[in-house]
Amino acid sequence: MIGTVITGSSFYHLISYVLEDKRELSEDQKMEMSLRDGVQHKDRAEILAFNNCFGDKYEMAEQFRDVARLSKRVEKPAFHLSIRLAEGDHLTKDQLIELGEALVKEFNVADHQYLMVFHKDTREQHFHIVVNRVGLDGKAASDSNSYRRMAAFCRKQEQKLGLTQVLSPKAFLSKDQQLIPRQDQRKMKLKDHIRNTLRDVNDYPAFEKAMRALGYTVIKGRGISFIDGKKVKIKGSDVGFSLSKIEKILSLKKELANKQLEQKNIESLSRRQSGKNIHYTDNDRLQYPTSSPLTLAIQNLANFIEWLLQPEMTGNFIPYELTQEAFDRKRRRKKKGPSL
Repeated sequence: MIGTVITGSSFYHLISYVLEDKRELSEDQKMEMSLRDGVQHKDRAEILAFNNCFGDKYEMAEQFRDVARLSKRVEKPAFHLSIRLAEGDHLTKDQLIELGEALVKEFNVADHQYLMVFHKDTREQHFHIVVNRVGLDGKAASDSNSYRRMAAFCRKQEQKLGLTQVLSPKAFLSKDQQLIPRQDQRKMKLKDHIRNTLRDVNDYPAFEKAMRALGYTVIKGRGISFIDGKKVKIKGSDVGFSLSKIEKILSLKKELANKQLEQKNIESLSRRQSGKNIHYTDNDRLQYPTSSPLTLAIQNLANFIEWLLQPEMTGNFIPYELTQEAFDRKRRRKKKGPSL
């Protein structure tokens, strides 16, 4: 599971976000995307639990603000906690509530105002918790080491609930754990889609059309990038398929198709000259006659294309904000204080 922690100042906007559908989607888009993705974009929110609050978004926001005013020193009283399960993991509604209650206890806000909401618009189960950092006694919960605490909580709950084990952000791992290769599932999926599409098409327009049908927006310039359904942009070169490589594969496939057509024409002429009705399968063409320069050229082209279709990742990619360098820079900035 993946957990996130965000500290903010607006209860109203946060409560609105967790309780409502995505504002940028029209009713028709919600219907279309729900059918396409197999999830629920319309009426996506379901309240799982709440504490010391009630009413609609306006009333709850006002209640949260009233309590936050008990502390004059807290500038960002809105705590946004969220948990997303790994693909393939599933918990019952009661288990999700227990997980959320364990989370607010972990952050020492179990007796504070909070609203726990489950979202149904993704295949992976996920929920959000809006929490008031300021308690009814006027004391504020600490937000220090939030990411580290969240990562530790997730690893503990994965073991307890028998869920998929996920590596914590690298900054929070031991030196030995940092050496473990990390796979980006989004990139692995894109890499497979590009490879399979290149096997099925012979020119660039057909390639781009097939990738759009898979839900990607394709951006072609000096290089090539793909934006998936989550609006995440990935360069083709980051998954081993640069624009030059894609164009090279398609060019070779066109050359291979021409040579295979030439071979079929030769076979057809040979049958007419011999008067025999001989049918060659693709397997026959790869094996007979093996001494033919054309057959050898086809074999070499097919082997080369297949080799090109086996990309290597350009490295164990980790978002910069989760690296040790980013973690150290953030810690140094906190020590220095705000710049004038």
